Amino acid sequence: MHARMFLAAVAIFAAGMAPAVARDLTVVARGDSLQAALTNAYLHPFTDVTGVRTTAVTWEGGIAALRDQLKAPDNAWDLIIANPDEVAAGCAEGIFEKIDWTAIGGKDHYQPWGVSDCGVGATIANTVLAWDKDKFPVTPTWADFWDVAKYPGKRGLRRDVRGALEIALLADGVAPGDIYKTLSTKDGVERAFQKLDQLRPYIVWWQNGAEAAKILGSGDVLMTSAPSGAIATAARLDVRNFGIQFGSSLYTVLSWVIPKGSPNLRASQQFLYFTGMPLIEARMVRNDGRVGPAKGLNDGLPPELQAISPTTQANLAMALMIDTNFWHDNLAKLGPRFDAWLGK
Repeated sequence: MHARMFLAAVAIFAAGMAPAVARDLTVVARGDSLQAALTNAYLHPFTDVTGVRTTAVTWEGGIAALRDQLKAPDNAWDLIIANPDEVAAGCAEGIFEKIDWTAIGGKDHYQPWGVSDCGVGATIANTVLAWDKDKFPVTPTWADFWDVAKYPGKRGLRRDVRGALEIALLADGVAPGDIYKTLSTKDGVERAFQKLDQLRPYIVWWQNGAEAAKILGSGDVLMTSAPSGAIATAARLDVRNFGIQFGSSLYTVLSWVIPKGSPNLRASQQFLYFTGMPLIEARMVRNDGRVGPAKGLNDGLPPELQAISPTTQANLAMALMIDTNFWHDNLAKLGPRFDAWLGK
């Protein structure tokens, strides 16, 4: 059934004229795992349907690096996945195209979180509490994550002040809606670091989703914070009984942007239209556990995939959106303090 529906969807898309392209459509994503997922779920099918060849490139982020790349005379980037800070800064500077929503299906086709002046939602990056159900049969909370007396074992955390402070306060009983109000005070920051002090001897640090899944799968940790997609993929590929807790998870939106003046503007718009189809986005969920912003996407997923989708109404309602404005204003202060704390 899914195969027939997919073929019908791409046939409708292919009925339109394939766009003329100046060169290969270059699609740029953050990190190898996301790029591999995009290539399998989006790039290859797009080329099969339109005949437009694509080139996959990875980058590590940063508005300064992006600004330099787009100003280079030999720049060949056409579509880039950027974080909220990069989208906002690049849009304000005029280095991104304003999105022509009529060319990609209309704003009403997308969830509100996937719509901005210069960005089209690509995926939600969601950090959840993950654990091995075979070793820990109940659903833990962040408070349980800190309770090494009741639940002995190591814990995994991302080596980044962003997220670590929020999780520490959630474990200390701060309501999700009060996290950034608390962190905006000196006492709130002290409270977060004091909470981290309690867990410090038990922490195994990770830096990307593959590492988080690895330390959980190897048994190095009893529980870990982790990208939901990385855990869902590891559970599927390794046939593991991993749990994902969306309660008080943290998320941010990664968006597609198009460089100003891209000679492949039309092809980029066609790519966004194509990948914005719920049946096409469902390929990403099945392959990698990541989800896009198309309305109706979750409705067409089987129950086991709805359970791991960060954007179902139930899962998203339990999550806390990372406040990028807070971190824009405070990273220069809190980042060095976190680094010093790590080095003690």
